[in-house]
Amino acid sequence: MSEPQAYRAGHAALVGRPNVGKSSLLNVFVGAHLGAVSNKPHTTRQSVIGVRTFEHAQIAFVDTPGMQQRRPTAVHRAMERAVEQAIVDVDLIALVVEAGIWKGGDSDALARAQQSGRPIALLINKVDLVKDKQQLLPYIAKVAAKHDFVSVLLVGARKEQGTEEACRRLAGLLPERPALYDPDTLTDRSERFLAGELIREQLMRQLGAEVPYACAVEIEQFETEGNLRRMAATIWVEREGQKAIVIGDGGARLKQVGTAAREAMEALFGGRVHVEIWVKVRADWSEDERSLRQLGLN
Repeated sequence: MSEPQAYRAGHAALVGRPNVGKSSLLNVFVGAHLGAVSNKPHTTRQSVIGVRTFEHAQIAFVDTPGMQQRRPTAVHRAMERAVEQAIVDVDLIALVVEAGIWKGGDSDALARAQQSGRPIALLINKVDLVKDKQQLLPYIAKVAAKHDFVSVLLVGARKEQGTEEACRRLAGLLPERPALYDPDTLTDRSERFLAGELIREQLMRQLGAEVPYACAVEIEQFETEGNLRRMAATIWVEREGQKAIVIGDGGARLKQVGTAAREAMEALFGGRVHVEIWVKVRADWSEDERSLRQLGLN
């Protein structure tokens, strides 16, 4: 008679330079839209935990802000602290890189992961975007030789290519221990927090190159009435000109942001959402430690 399979559980940090697809992978791994996603770097500002429970394992993914070399503002320094805290508190680090590309930021991310002393798995993302698959072979060999990785996994978050197998493989690398979360737990974050992230995600997607980085979202009211969630949100910007851009001509852009965010919330929360959004100016909030604490960024 064979022995029962040991249960494995723990935390795995998704780390890497900006824009390699960490939040996209988190969302696919757990099957829910928890991490803000856009085509701009530094979309993620705070660590978010997403939990996936299997029959014999439970893995809690920690999505982290993209590692960066420059720390120009207080908010960027807060993002860096979130990364540093995550990589020392986990059982496994999953280094996410972009297929066919290795930059200085990847080297920096690997070096910092190595400093943690944690086992490191390599996740090569966006393999579905590589047209000539033969080019992947020398790339994989070159990158895999940079460290004694506990596993090398090829995934494509956009098309969910190889993601289910990768999730299970990563879970199998965790320590033997009982589950750390209730089986029904999806995330450590509240609906209030996730609502703010979904609004900010739309700002990142719909605004130009610079304005989104001057925006922060604060959920000032959040109430649940049966299957209805009512909330009031404030988008903070640093300049009057930025406020005008966010609002748009006749309020058109703000309406687009609100509609898209509401639809994403309803899909995630499984119920109706009523959201009111205001845009206000708080000069240089990204350099003000007090403002960062109020916004939960420090």
